[in-house]
Amino acid sequence: MADVQLSDIIDVTVFKDLPAVNGPEKTAFFNSGIIAQSELFNELADSSGKTAELPFWKDIDQTVEENISSADPASEATPQKIEQGEMITRKQMVNQGWSATNLATDLAMGDDALQHVRNRVDLYFQRRFQRRLLAETVGVMADNVANDSGDMVHDVASESIAGQSGSTLFSDDAFVDASYTLGDMVDGLGAVGVHSNIMKQMVKQGSVEDVRDADGQLLFKAYKGLRIIVDDLMTATAGGTDGFKYTSILFGPGAFAWGSAEPHNAVAVDNNERAGDGAGTEELWVRKKWIIHPLGFQNTGTPAGDSFTVAELKTATKWDRVVERKNVPLAFLVTN
Repeated sequence: MADVQLSDIIDVTVFKDLPAVNGPEKTAFFNSGIIAQSELFNELADSSGKTAELPFWKDIDQTVEENISSADPASEATPQKIEQGEMITRKQMVNQGWSATNLATDLAMGDDALQHVRNRVDLYFQRRFQRRLLAETVGVMADNVANDSGDMVHDVASESIAGQSGSTLFSDDAFVDASYTLGDMVDGLGAVGVHSNIMKQMVKQGSVEDVRDADGQLLFKAYKGLRIIVDDLMTATAGGTDGFKYTSILFGPGAFAWGSAEPHNAVAVDNNERAGDGAGTEELWVRKKWIIHPLGFQNTGTPAGDSFTVAELKTATKWDRVVERKNVPLAFLVTN
């Protein structure tokens, strides 16, 4: 029997037109409302160049006292001005390829081979999207600690196992302290992302509630009214001596902007007849163009390539906050 080839089962045009089965909008992060996609950001992602500029109007200066009215026509008031700020974001142009040898066996077994490969490819990019989003939160937090006195971070963790106690673990008090780094904007929070080890602590403390629909079906779990996102990609770092520190992230709606556009030749099947000393290989390549950007920050520095790697996104030098702290719907809690 002849070998199954990618070109036999993948119609590139149909592949591109199929709805994404596991696109970013299927993630718990997207469903929680912390990621906002809009046509504006889709257009920015589709524009030319490697970066996009996101202008915004700064708030009116509340520290300037109002004028005192008078009856003197010769005395004139001086109007105040409003200023425009700018967030600069670098587009994330990524791709991945798979060889026919790794895919063909599985593809040949399914009733719908095209849908099967779509499931696998979409799931891969969903997970990579999520890793990039979380990497940005790590970088934003690192920038905040390095350049803004850590005013978005509440850290109660011990650097050693010996120093751990009830006060260094996740608790209501620690959570409240972290949330109130937002000051009077605290009511804008909508979700909290935690590692499963932290979720276990929350469950043992009796702090987790089930949110169900009218039919009793579980919609999600909540903590103090916030949707809980459990993901072991959440940051776990080694303590300075031993043990681990976990960063939980408090999100407000629209904390991240998301846009996507179709790059040139977004899906391709490639035949390399010279590979394998003439035996040949066949490969599937999928390309993405994304904007994933935290509200209130801009990208700084230059990536080693045309887009930032996940490791680069985690560094403080790639981020700069351009709005007041209370206007950033993010907060961080570090515990053991």
